[in-house]
Amino acid sequence: MYKHLQQFIEVLEEHGELLRVKEFVDPRLEITEIADRFIKQNGPALLFENTGTDFPLLINALGSEKRMCLALGVAHLDDIAKEIETLFHSLSEPKRTLADKVRMLPQLGKIASWMPKTIGGKGACQQVIMQDPDLTRLPVMTCWPSDGGPFITLPVIHTMDPENGIRNVGMYRMQVFGKDLTGMHWHKHKVSAAHFRKYQAMGKKMPVAVILGGDPVYTYAATAPLPPNVDEYMLAGFIRKKKVELVKCITLTEERFGFDIHVPADADIVIEGYVDPADDLIWEGPFGDHTGYYSLADWYPKFHVTCITHRKDAVYPSTIVGIPPQEDAWIGKATERIFLAPIKMTMLPEMVDMDMPIEGVFHNLTLASVKKEFPGHGQKIMNAMWGAGQMMFNKILVVHSEETDIHDYATVARTISEQVDPWQDIILSQGPADVLDHSCSKFAFGGKMFLDATIKLEEEVNETAKYHTPSEVKIDVSSIQNAYTEVHGLYTGLLNKGISAVLVSVKKDKPGHVKQLHASLRQEAGLDRIRFFIYVDHLVPADDVATVIWHFANNIDPKRDVMLSEHNAQGVSQAGIDGTRKTRALDQFQRPWPNIIVMNDEIIDRVDERWQMLGLGNFISSPSLRYRGQLLPGGAVVEEAAY
Repeated sequence: MYKHLQQFIEVLEEHGELLRVKEFVDPRLEITEIADRFIKQNGPALLFENTGTDFPLLINALGSEKRMCLALGVAHLDDIAKEIETLFHSLSEPKRTLADKVRMLPQLGKIASWMPKTIGGKGACQQVIMQDPDLTRLPVMTCWPSDGGPFITLPVIHTMDPENGIRNVGMYRMQVFGKDLTGMHWHKHKVSAAHFRKYQAMGKKMPVAVILGGDPVYTYAATAPLPPNVDEYMLAGFIRKKKVELVKCITLTEERFGFDIHVPADADIVIEGYVDPADDLIWEGPFGDHTGYYSLADWYPKFHVTCITHRKDAVYPSTIVGIPPQEDAWIGKATERIFLAPIKMTMLPEMVDMDMPIEGVFHNLTLASVKKEFPGHGQKIMNAMWGAGQMMFNKILVVHSEETDIHDYATVARTISEQVDPWQDIILSQGPADVLDHSCSKFAFGGKMFLDATIKLEEEVNETAKYHTPSEVKIDVSSIQNAYTEVHGLYTGLLNKGISAVLVSVKKDKPGHVKQLHASLRQEAGLDRIRFFIYVDHLVPADDVATVIWHFANNIDPKRDVMLSEHNAQGVSQAGIDGTRKTRALDQFQRPWPNIIVMNDEIIDRVDERWQMLGLGNFISSPSLRYRGQLLPGGAVVEEAAY
């Protein structure tokens, strides 16, 4: 177990995974621009030693598989899942004799050794106590140009259920409004939000403790999709094979709030405070979010700071999110690998593997492979996964047979192309959506799409369906673009890779334009043999496959935007997917539409000029330049008339 963030930094440095930046870099936008360049080049963690405050700032610490493994203390991310599986089997196998039960005692002792432990006295996290707590003394980053202000982005937030005293540890961004005031951005589906509603009903102030730094396993545990009654510090103890030691907060005491709040003794920084349900809410945001789009401003509770403590050698940890890939992709990858075992053991024993592509930003796109045993098995997986915890937010679910390597995305695409007969094998549904999903017609409620890409059994085959080998399909791209002037790009390169899909960049200028265009295009010679059409805005290059996937995964509400058609004269059923921006005028879309996240020219130029002086090594150009042409007028919210 790492004793503090400094020790993890030393380990990163020993493994050649850290770059120290000694010159001053401004936490307002400049650190973001530098970090974004390194993150998208699979570069090292960055330690900014001069932030204009008393605290150095660590970023991109978990931004690769190697660093994620170092943080969790494993050689491979799958190792933790294997340990969980082994433990589960040893606990669940029949115990027929007294000897069998006695042999279980060491296992039970292990479990007890992972439970968090409260210790007396003060912890290292309380070596320094700010007599006058002041958040502006921390190097809190303003990450992107249209952000509402500076945000604490890696806070590990502790709340307690006022009815039973069960602790929850989560991670929610915190916008800093003053020296002792932040917003508390917990979404309606989160456990801490449920705790808040209970305090609200009771008319009581809610104590909240926030830690920054310490063992990096705390950061991971705060993001893990655990059931509400499972302590995140038990997971941390299991990963570390050592108890997490907790100390009592200084101002969050039983005398004041009815019970004590405890935090890890080895944290770097602790921010204590409370949320008062009687307060007016505060207008929080916008914020450049992990979807690659801004999440828009809304009303959230106020968090009042009562105390800040820290280690003498404290390091301030931070992260940025934005257009993928970002550091959070590897936190998500760890969850994908670790929680595969519990899914298999408790819900879907036929599950073989799972993958969440980075371009799908976690919840938007999930791939699964299963041992298929009967007709409709894929649909069984669909129902189970959409009903399980945070998988309820999943937008697109693709289920494959175990023969498919779902981590090879070219193979995945070919398999979808071959096995998914759109009219029969795509199911559209509705349900809860992530509150950050801007494409839903209704807030936090939207469509879902399931694709059954399993190898079909006799009962599942549609005898009228035909599949045309994509590489043999001939399409006259120039002729089509001449006939359809709204088509700014038609990419057919996937056909040569055995994928029956075309990507279309379209400039919409009338209501129902994409639907009308699709109805015509799918009947054109050659295109009438294609199964999948993906439409994006004319500003998106149709031949930039990763960017097209990122845009359409963000911009579709499947129930509204997926167009399925029955088998045509060529025996082909087809799916058109409208991944364009939705507007009031053209789509009757009533919600504001967010902009994509790119850095402004001033900061890009400033970092370019200072690159060598900062000792950052070989020059890396700004990733924002790739996306600048896709930015629309209006700041965080796109102007309605902009197109």
